[in-house]
Amino acid sequence: MAKRTEPTARQARLAVELRRLREAAGLASREAAALLEVTAPQISQIESGLAGVSEKRLRRLAANYSCHDESLIDALVAMATDRTRGWWEQYRTLLPAPFLDLAELEHHATFLREAQFLYVPGLLQTEDYARAVFRYRVPELPDDDLDLRVQHRMQRKAARETTPYEVVVHEAALRIMVCDRAAWRVQLADILEVSEACHVTVRVIPFAVEGFAGAASAMMHAGGAVPKLDTVVRDAPNGAVYIDSEAQLSDLRSLFRRVRATALTPERSRDLIHRVAKEL
Repeated sequence: MAKRTEPTARQARLAVELRRLREAAGLASREAAALLEVTAPQISQIESGLAGVSEKRLRRLAANYSCHDESLIDALVAMATDRTRGWWEQYRTLLPAPFLDLAELEHHATFLREAQFLYVPGLLQTEDYARAVFRYRVPELPDDDLDLRVQHRMQRKAARETTPYEVVVHEAALRIMVCDRAAWRVQLADILEVSEACHVTVRVIPFAVEGFAGAASAMMHAGGAVPKLDTVVRDAPNGAVYIDSEAQLSDLRSLFRRVRATALTPERSRDLIHRVAKEL
C-alpha cells in the first residue's frame, strides 16, 4: 500500500466510507487489520485516504463488515481502482487542490443539481464573466494565475455536456452585472442556449415571488453511483465544504426541493431571462 501525502477529495471519501462500514460492524481498527493481515496503523492510513486498497482487500473487508449492499460495494471498488487521469490533472501544482477536487467530483457525478442566488453558477459562466469574478479578488491575482483559473472554469463546463444538470438561480444573479454590458448580454444568451439542451434544466426564482427566505441555501449536489455516495458542496468563509453524512444529505435534498418549488417553470424562466436581456 503506497502512502500518499495529499489524498484527493474522492480518495478521502472512499476512506470515510470504509471507516463508516467498519464502525457500523462494531469492529476496532486492530480487528480490521487482522482480516487483511496488516497492522492497525495501515488500516488507519487506508481510512484517512493516505493509502489505497485493492479490490480483493476491499471486498474482504466488506464481507467481514457484513455489508450486503452490492451496489455500494461495487461503487466503492470502482472508486478504489479508478486510475483516471482527467483533464484537471494538468493543473496539479498550478492551482490549489480544491479546484481539482471539484472538477473530479463533477466528472464522476451521475447528476448535478445547483442552487445559486447572487452569481451565475460556475458551469454556466462565460469566459468574460468568470474573468470578472476572479479579477475582483483581493489581493489581486497575477495575470498568469487569473488565466489559469478562468481556463480551468471553462474546462469544467465539460461536465454539463452529458450529465443531467439542474439549476435554480435567483433573478438577482441575472441582473447583477458582474462584467460589462456587452459581455453580460452574451452571458444571458449563453444561459438561454444551454437551457435548451434536453438534459439541462434552468429555473429562475423571480424577485416578485413571495415566501422565499432561502437566499443562504446555495449548494452543488453531485449524485454518486449510489445515493449513499452523493456529495453536496457548499461555500464557507474558508473555502468549500464537502457534505456526505446521510442525515445532512437528506436535509439538503429536502432544502433543494423547497428552493426548486419556489422557482418558475423552465419555460417561464426562459421568458424571464429573455426579458432581462431585452432590458439591457
